[in-house]
This record gives sequence, C-alpha cells and structure tokens, in this order.
Amino acid sequence: MPHLFLFLLFSFSWATLADTHRLDSFLQCLSLHSGNATSFSKLIYTQNNSSFSSVLELSLRNARFSTPTTPKPLVIVTPSHVSHIQVTINCSRNHDMQIRIRSGGHDYEGLSYVSQVPFVIIDLINLRSIDVDAENKTAWIQAGATIGELYYRIAEKSATLAFPAGVCPTVGVGGHFSGGGYGMLMRKFGLAADQIIDAQLVDVDGRLLDRNSMGEDLFWAIRGGGGASFGVIVSWKVKLASVPSTVTVFTVNRTLEENGTMLVHKWQSVAQKIHEDLYIRLFLRAVNSSQQEGQRTIQASFTSLFLGSIDQLIVLMQESFPELGIVKEDCVEMSWIQSILYFAEIPQSESLDILLNRTGTPAFFKGKSDYVKEPIPVTALEGLWQRFYEEEPGSVELIFSPYGGIMDEIPESETPYPHRAGTLFNIHYVVVWAEEDASASQKHISYMRRLYRYMEPYVSKSPRTAYMNYRDLDIGINNNGKYTSYRQASEWGLKYFNNNFNRLIHVKSMVDPQNFFRHEQSIPSLVRG
Repeated sequence: MPHLFLFLLFSFSWATLADTHRLDSFLQCLSLHSGNATSFSKLIYTQNNSSFSSVLELSLRNARFSTPTTPKPLVIVTPSHVSHIQVTINCSRNHDMQIRIRSGGHDYEGLSYVSQVPFVIIDLINLRSIDVDAENKTAWIQAGATIGELYYRIAEKSATLAFPAGVCPTVGVGGHFSGGGYGMLMRKFGLAADQIIDAQLVDVDGRLLDRNSMGEDLFWAIRGGGGASFGVIVSWKVKLASVPSTVTVFTVNRTLEENGTMLVHKWQSVAQKIHEDLYIRLFLRAVNSSQQEGQRTIQASFTSLFLGSIDQLIVLMQESFPELGIVKEDCVEMSWIQSILYFAEIPQSESLDILLNRTGTPAFFKGKSDYVKEPIPVTALEGLWQRFYEEEPGSVELIFSPYGGIMDEIPESETPYPHRAGTLFNIHYVVVWAEEDASASQKHISYMRRLYRYMEPYVSKSPRTAYMNYRDLDIGINNNGKYTSYRQASEWGLKYFNNNFNRLIHVKSMVDPQNFFRHEQSIPSLVRG
C-alpha cells in the first residue's frame, strides 16, 4: 500500500511539473509572438493570478462544474483583438494545450470551460462589439456578445427590428448561433443560424477567414454544427427581422383540476399548425395544489408571443384553440423589446439596461432534449405527471417548444440543424437542485435519466434526436485522444445532426485534419496520423 501511495504521489508531482513546464513554454510563446507583450499580458490569467478565479467563474453557469475537483485551465486568455486569438491557437498547437472556447459559458456540460487534459480557455468576453445597420436590416456581432446585449443594441436603433434567438439574455452568441439558436420568433423567421449571412473565424492555421475565404462548406458547417469544432468564431453578420411596433403576450396557468391534461394533449395538435405570427410555448411543472391541502398537481403554463394586437390575437385563439379560454384580460400589449424582459421573467419596471448584465448565479442542473413527431397519448401524459412527483416541487421542468411555420419550409440540409418539417415540438427537460455534495448530483441526474427512459416510446426514433445546444454527454462521447472512429462519434452525432453528420465530418476532415479543435462532442476528423 505505501508503494502505491508513493507511486501516485510521484505521478501527481510529475504531472504537475510537466504542466508547469508546458505552461511556462506556452506563456513564453505568447510573449514572443504577441507583438505588444505588455498589453497582451494584462489579458492573460494563470492560476497564480489573484483574478483567475473571478474571471473563470464570471461566465460559469452550471454549478456542477464549479467544485474543488473540477479541472481548471492552466491559463485563461481574454483576447481583445483577433491577433490574440491567432497567437493563442499557434502557441497551443506548439505546446500541446487543448483549447476551450467560451462565449457566454452556457454549455450544459461545461465543455466551454472544463477539460480532462491540460487546457487553455479562450474567453471572448472582450470581443463583444455590436454594429447594427438599421437601414439595411443587418448587424455585425462579435462572438463574445450575449443575446441580451444584441437585443438591447437593436432596440437602440429601431422599435420595429428584432432578432430570432433565445429567451435567456446571458447566453453568448458564439455558441448559441453556431448550434442553431431558437426562440419565440422561430415559427415566423426560423433559427438564429438561419439569419447568418457572413462570419469571421480563426482557423487551425491562425488565418482569419470570412465567408468568401472560408468557402461555402465551412460556412455551412458553423451555422448549426457547432463552431468550436472548426475554429474560433470571431463575429457573425446577420439579417434582422421586421416586427410590428406592438406585440401581444400572455401567460395562463392551468392545473390538472382545470382540465390541464386535455389542454396539454390538445396543444400538441394546435401549436405547430397555428398561424406563424403566434407562438405558444408550454411549461410543465409540479406545484402544491390549491384545491387539496397537502397534495400536489401539475401546472401547465401556456406562454405566448403574438406579432399583432390583443383584438387580433383573441380572434385567432377563438378559432384555433378555444379550449384554452383566453380573454382580453389575460393579454398585454407591449413592444418587442419589452417582450424580451417578459419572457426572461424580468419585471417590466426594470430598465432595459438589465439586458447588458452578463452575470448570474450558477445553479446545479442537468438538461436533456427530445423532438416529438406524433402527439403524446393522454395515458402517457398521465404517467409523466406521476414522475414529476418523485422530485421536490419546482425542481423539475419540461418545456414544449412548437415547430411548424417557416421551420417546415427550410430543407433539413440547408444548415447542419436538421430538425425541421415533421417535427411537432422540442422537449427541454431540466432538473435543478441546491445540494452541493456529489451524491445529491448523482441522485438528481439518475432521476433525469429515468424520466428520459420513460419518454422513449413517445419521441423521435432511429435516431432518437436531440438538440446540440442542450448538450448531453449521456448520448455519447468521443475518445480522449486525437482520433475517434465514425462509429463511436455517430452515437451522438446522428442524434444531433441526423443525415448532416456525414457532411460535417467531411468538412472537419478538410479544415482541421489533425483534430486540434476537439472536445467530448466535437465533430471528429477521420484523417489518421
């Protein structure tokens, strides 16, 4: 036993010495090739730097990956210029450091700031300028910006321009757009990725490429295939969407005692077919019953955005979904930018400046996703309700996000994001907990896996598809090393990308044949050697 201890201690010491030598060589490389070494050094944080922890934790959203045992980067680089990205890539390659690229830090499995091998984080927080051209209805957005910052800058210029992306303001545009990016305007305008008309990316050779110089294959791949597999996204050029000066929102809650099961079942055949100006999202959670003391029930929250007035919405709802019983008093008219606060559950009394706030409190959570092609039967919904009661009230939420509209018209191969025609809705599963110990995390993650197994008969099949931006390592991972077989990668790759996975691998093998940009679910290169 003492021999084993000595061996482990020696191995740890050797690894630490090796990492120290690697880090020193890496930092020397940065200094040598950075041009202005003094100013660049202020953008580099090693573990000895007093600001290292605060910089690391600023954009850290999942508390599961903020524990004493979570692997930390040897260094964090916060580039303020493209040249800083270029030199970081070149020095990382030369000194065998893996790169993790962080925009907003919302990766569900922490892949933008955690690795099991020596790594450097390129944190894009200093690259977040946004240039809105209201006249031409376009914008250039640097990849470190959040969607809240983007919405704010659009609203500064116009009350009738918008952008179709997610509802959480602190999500970074680098990852969100490159994985698809959907929100309340999806049925009208499509995904965030569908709006991209140009991009800037630094490739494995340190070259700054735009759409023209990268070519259409790589430009296709980064619009839904995950940018971090192919390089470092620096900025996106997008087209903006025209919306009315007044939109209408509502949120109505119905419990099982208020015919909730029937309404959820009916929603499945309505929300995907309803007029594309109307988006009705469905949130499901367990709550304490107001009618039976000590009992729990399921609350279905129907949350809606309509691109028009209350009067128009009421007519549409009476035609399409009268069972929900929407009346004028349920609805509120507001501007599109005010609806961003509404759906983010920010009080309307708050200043719009809150959208510029990048900070948030990390939560312990596990997420998963599914796509549904046939309505879930009533009996299956009733079985689902019982599974909610296995966890504490409020800790489990399922979000049903409807498809249809323009999503039915965009071909599956238009971008790597394949979930288009034939999809009724996406399911987002999330369980949240407060306990910090590892056994609590395992308990809640096991619950989520059981819930996911229960849903298997009622969701897409062959493959059971998933949404890449709701990252889930349960569905498959790559090898630790540089090479992962097609068979192994396709376990997760076909679920995210369906038939587009093969083209993504082809692009990857062309632009990054040695698989430098890699993580547990990066697109692999099939070039060996």
